[in-house]
Amino acid sequence: MINGLVRTDLTSWTVRATRGPVPTSLVGELVDADVPAVVPGTSHTALLDAGLIVDPYVGTAEDDLAWMRHTAWSWSTPLTLDPAAEDERVDLLLEGVDTCATVRLGDRELGRTANMHRSYRYDVRDLADGTERVLVVDIEPAVEVGEAEAARIGARPAAYPRPINMVRKMACSFGWDWGPDLETAGLWKPVRVERWRIARIAQVRPVVAVADDHASATVTVHVDVERSGLGTADDTPLTVRAALRGAAGPDDTDGTADDVAGHVVVAPHATTATLVLDVDDPQLWWPVGHGDPVLHDLTVEVATAEAAHDTVLDRWSRRVGLRTVTLDTGADEHGTRFTILVNGEPVFVRGANWIPDDHLLTRITRERLAARVDQALGAHMNLLRVWGGGIYESDDFYDVCDERGVLVWQDFLLACAAYPEEEPHRSEMEAEARENVVRLMPHASLVLWNGGNENLWGFMDWGWQDELDGATWGYGYYTELFPSVVAELDPSRPYSAGSPYSPGAAPGERHPNDPDHGTHHEWEVWNRVDYHRYRDDVPRFCSEFGFQAPPTWATLERAVQPADGTWSTSDPVWRLHQKAEDGDGKLDRGMAPHLGVPDDFDTWAWAAQLNQARAVTYAVEHYRSWWPRTAGAIVWQLNDCWPVTSWAAVDGDGRPKPLWHALARAYADRAVSVHARDGALVVAVVNDTAQPWEGALAVARTTLAGHELAARDVSVSVAPRSVAIVPVPETVAAVAVPADEVLTAVLDDVRTVHLFAEDVDVELDPSPLVAGVRAADDGVDVLVAATSLARGVTLLVDRVAPEATVDSGVVDLAAGWTHTFRVRGGGLTTADAARLVDPRVLRTANAVVATRLPEQA
Repeated sequence: MINGLVRTDLTSWTVRATRGPVPTSLVGELVDADVPAVVPGTSHTALLDAGLIVDPYVGTAEDDLAWMRHTAWSWSTPLTLDPAAEDERVDLLLEGVDTCATVRLGDRELGRTANMHRSYRYDVRDLADGTERVLVVDIEPAVEVGEAEAARIGARPAAYPRPINMVRKMACSFGWDWGPDLETAGLWKPVRVERWRIARIAQVRPVVAVADDHASATVTVHVDVERSGLGTADDTPLTVRAALRGAAGPDDTDGTADDVAGHVVVAPHATTATLVLDVDDPQLWWPVGHGDPVLHDLTVEVATAEAAHDTVLDRWSRRVGLRTVTLDTGADEHGTRFTILVNGEPVFVRGANWIPDDHLLTRITRERLAARVDQALGAHMNLLRVWGGGIYESDDFYDVCDERGVLVWQDFLLACAAYPEEEPHRSEMEAEARENVVRLMPHASLVLWNGGNENLWGFMDWGWQDELDGATWGYGYYTELFPSVVAELDPSRPYSAGSPYSPGAAPGERHPNDPDHGTHHEWEVWNRVDYHRYRDDVPRFCSEFGFQAPPTWATLERAVQPADGTWSTSDPVWRLHQKAEDGDGKLDRGMAPHLGVPDDFDTWAWAAQLNQARAVTYAVEHYRSWWPRTAGAIVWQLNDCWPVTSWAAVDGDGRPKPLWHALARAYADRAVSVHARDGALVVAVVNDTAQPWEGALAVARTTLAGHELAARDVSVSVAPRSVAIVPVPETVAAVAVPADEVLTAVLDDVRTVHLFAEDVDVELDPSPLVAGVRAADDGVDVLVAATSLARGVTLLVDRVAPEATVDSGVVDLAAGWTHTFRVRGGGLTTADAARLVDPRVLRTANAVVATRLPEQA
């Protein structure tokens, strides 16, 4: 039994405003009275639950609630601590305070918090006397704290006007070019009382090593204990035990895997222990697509080392995977590689950037995280990059990724700004890094620590150097502090100084965003140039690229209803939910060369979604075609934190946008795509599986109506984890009438379509489909057949049933091809099913170019 540690969560609190521009209508409820609040929680969630504010995500509520960012809040709860035993410690643990607060119990100040990304522990044993006191956490407005700090030490440049680099708070809490400026304040992680005797487990670090031949593995378990310092606790020898369940190869007797266990005695006054667990014939953890993500329960106990029996004082348990990860940043004839290897096997990264899934963090549940990670898997992704302007995610997120074999790239939380290295900033940064490296390193899915986001690039290109004038900007964090913390606490994982980053080079020696070296962010596309620009470079690893589009229609209708009832990009509600600088102008300019710019909002929104899908797919196909020279693509971004026009594949209500469907095809294990190489057309045949892909690649050139002009079958054999570049025979590639011809390439059931001109310059039939609906056991199937080339065929099911899903989208169909959309969920009625073939629901690019503005025709 565990006889030494008891945890009690403090969940029932009240909150009130203590100063700030509280609206007169709310003074009675917020200043003169307490509002019931649940912890974990924030001021926004407490007021929302109490019905005192409207949904911050709907309409213009974000602006209406601007007063909250300048308001101070006091959180309180009564607390009675029973008297402690002679050798018993009583601690108050605040796992996460958002952000700058004073903590008091009764009339005693316990301490002050200054960092949202770390925990705070206070010894309150001498207040454990049976007396009821009030635990109070007074939280100051973070923006004001940050502004005061900038005035004290000197401002540092940042991509956004708020002082995101002056206070250790989630950077995007202050707003981003996809996120709201809702500066939360509260107790965003649990608050609890911990009572413990003699000793507790302070931290556990399991370091995994696997032999090159995979015949054996070692888990070195480093355990730190904290002694209570009371009575004879420091003089007490302790036993530390560790057990790894089912880790060894199958037992000869019953075929089940054996446990591996060990124990050590910790001498009096000592506080560390190391156990080495040797595993023969280990079952390895593999990323999705490379094997099974096998996990094993690792349990660590600390107990008194008594002769007759012992008493378990504390227990720690996690699931760990046996695997190795390395990062190849060696030089070659093209520059500097950036290739992730798991268990010695190179992995082409098919990824997406991850932001907090809800701006109001305490609303994020394990179920929601699992749904979002499953959407990443549904789009055939194998990695999520936890971006540096958000948070170190909860263990639930990493658990879900562990279970599903999804790799995680973890940024340290510094983004798009120059960060001061003076005290107390450096000490806070070190404490934060140490705590989170220790917390996250047991997770098998975590494969890379990254120093931060775009800070090295910002120093070089964003005018920072003149503004800094020699002031610190974070370089010491990226090149000294973080790598030393990782080397000490998590030596089995690689570290990269930033993204983008040219490995081994200081910013002045080589540009950090050089596509030939390390990681690259491609933002010329979207900001300034057409998406065809993607194929001008062959980056070694593209860790950010993307294109915007509005959310799904159901999400728009729920949260972005126009103020005057007329949908328009000039509407104030729309503008509040479009955060990018000149965002709608970039959408127009981005789609104009390809689809034109429709004049009705409904078609414009669909065209923007289609163009987003096309742009990102164009990049992904290019990057995959250059494997192994290009070793990864991480699209910006998977998810949204609220309903907004953004780069996300899944909108703020959790609905997949057309981009998600396009990524599912572009990131598929096996894919074909057409490219121009050295003045000729080629087909890239991508085989990211463990088996060869062999067959006859059928390439054909036809008219849009389906008349065959030339065709050839080309025998292909693509080795596992490789790409074949197959020239298109000259007779097939020799287009005569670009506006009326199309190239198709088909291998097994994988097919692609290539036009010789942009959609706006092709005579596309505006009604190229014959469609029908039939009932299925668990939903509805929509069958479509193309009578002429149909581009970007997509079923926008949310326009009929907001909770319905469809299995595919953004499908190109040559004349004579068919496709079945499988619609599930949403409680579809017979009438709903009939609406699925409505032209506002069953969309094509054909109809878009038919409705473009007259001057564009």
